[in-house]
Amino acid sequence: MNLIQLINPPALYDPVPNGYSHVAVAEGEALRLVLASGQGGEDREGRLLPTFREQLRQAIDNMLAALAAAGVAPGDVARTLVLVVDHTEEKLHMIGEEFDRVWGPALKPACTLVPVPRLALDGMLIEIEATAIQRQPVTA
Repeated sequence: MNLIQLINPPALYDPVPNGYSHVAVAEGEALRLVLASGQGGEDREGRLLPTFREQLRQAIDNMLAALAAAGVAPGDVARTLVLVVDHTEEKLHMIGEEFDRVWGPALKPACTLVPVPRLALDGMLIEIEATAIQRQPVTA
């Protein structure tokens, strides 16, 4: 059973084309919360890739690697926070395409996208953090 229920209320616009859900609900006993720090478009050696699209893909791959290190699968992600330098609708569509690569046609996690003037490193164009929830075994 999935611990995360994704909801797109009919009173709000349909966020599916933009690659996210309005609400993620997690409830139950013995839940495990996993918080992945913001991941940028740096390769393993810490070098930033040159374009937004390349940094986006790398940031998502880095986020998935961070989550996997904690035993978390993409389906456990309840929420993402995306910070984008010089945001445009074109970049929004690229993000949606990459989220489709990770989550497929299913509803995407809740997401907040924040346009920012700059990020931590010179040349850094995107940063993505994730919150995941898993069920913990109940011990007596």
